[in-house]
Amino acid sequence: MVAVTATEFAKNFGRYKEAAQREPVAITSHGRTSGYFMSAPAFEEYQQLKAKAARIAFSIEELPDEIADAIAKASMDPSHAHLDRLMDE
Repeated sequence: MVAVTATEFAKNFGRYKEAAQREPVAITSHGRTSGYFMSAPAFEEYQQLKAKAARIAFSIEELPDEIADAIAKASMDPSHAHLDRLMDE
């Protein structure tokens, strides 16, 4: 990963904009990383991973009614019916 000072980043933004298409660019200030510059696809992937990590788990007692109702109304795709037969064996 490329690491540059904030001053260098500001002076050569175009160069680091291109570099960010290949890998994130760490921006440093006073010897510490203060942020990262990355491509739009990399940021979208980060957002998706972050959203997955933020999923909430509930115990049965805490399960909101709307989620419990959605589960009760759910049905399996008919293409998976053969799996039901495995439960009968």
